[in-house]
Amino acid sequence: MPGDVTGGVRLILRLEGLVVLAAASLAYSEFADHGWTIFAICFLLPDISFSGYLLGPKAGAAAYNFAHSYIGAVVCLIVGLLSAIPLLLTIGLIWCAHIGFDRMLGYGLKYQAGFSFTHFGRIGKQA
Repeated sequence: MPGDVTGGVRLILRLEGLVVLAAASLAYSEFADHGWTIFAICFLLPDISFSGYLLGPKAGAAAYNFAHSYIGAVVCLIVGLLSAIPLLLTIGLIWCAHIGFDRMLGYGLKYQAGFSFTHFGRIGKQA
């Protein structure tokens, strides 16, 4: 697919994911008072967005991209910090950690062509 990320740029993006995962996890250990059990339970919640693919590739890509973009996660962090709402800070940190983990593994934002078409390139058996 035109625009796929390859080579050194792909490596940098995956390393960025690792750095975000590490930073969010470290920040969680320092600032969130909800314990690691909550972190573990909530870590995979963004993957519920896969269910959007039951409605087709366009809805699936929209749902997945909403749940796997840093926009919502960082908004939670900002609002949680500015409003002193620890739960939003916790949600934002876990959400960022999840996205970083996915990006580290090479799972990118989805195109409407189907689940296997990501900004990192094709994933799955047909890659």
